[in-house]
Amino acid sequence: MSPFEPRVALASLSGEADAEWARAGAPYVGGAFLGGIALDEGTRSAARTMVDRDRTEFLPADPVAFIDDQLDALADVDIVPGFNVRTATLDPLARAATVCESHDAIIEINAHCRQNEMCTAGAGESLMRDGDRLCEQVQTASEAGATVSVKLRTEVSGVDLPALAPRLAAAGADMLHVDAMDSESVIGSITDTTSVPVIANNEVRDRDSVEEYLSYGAAAVSVGRPSDDPRVLERVRTATEEWFAAQEV
Repeated sequence: MSPFEPRVALASLSGEADAEWARAGAPYVGGAFLGGIALDEGTRSAARTMVDRDRTEFLPADPVAFIDDQLDALADVDIVPGFNVRTATLDPLARAATVCESHDAIIEINAHCRQNEMCTAGAGESLMRDGDRLCEQVQTASEAGATVSVKLRTEVSGVDLPALAPRLAAAGADMLHVDAMDSESVIGSITDTTSVPVIANNEVRDRDSVEEYLSYGAAAVSVGRPSDDPRVLERVRTATEEWFAAQEV
């Protein structure tokens, strides 16, 4: 089952996906993943370096307080919020997860970012290559009481996502948010190995893209770069609702 209805989410866009962005997209989606945001000094230093080369990043003085404020700003919005976080250490993750739990929000562990600075800091995609560390992060967030999503990507050298998925579920992941890149069929391989909901991401734009992902067993889809375009969001929501309605006939 999807963690939200309709089964469409807004996917995080670093430095852009804030409460105002989620509020604007709320008429079309059931969930919104804000962030990502760097939590510990290593990832914050990486984010500052990325900003220096013209990347957009959230860099508030207190990232956990920022999460709290942003989620509080969505208290009156009919949407399931989530917050995508990047960290190499566990204490700030536990604090962020506690804040998310207090808002009935999802915490999303970012094992997706492929920027060199973030991977060198021990976060993002580097976590996919070290399943033990990633599972430790999942367990830490889960033990804080939060609903846990893990943002992943396909086509990472040396990483077997269908094999990693059940390990993450056993560690406490409640959902997997998978950027399929150019390997859409991997969604089906992942849904074959785990019962936790899979949210499919990458080039979700129209009926064809929605139906392809849902046919592979995805429980929901998410929209990334065009998440501020109501025309795209309306198309995706309509296609998603019609797909699931047809399955019930």
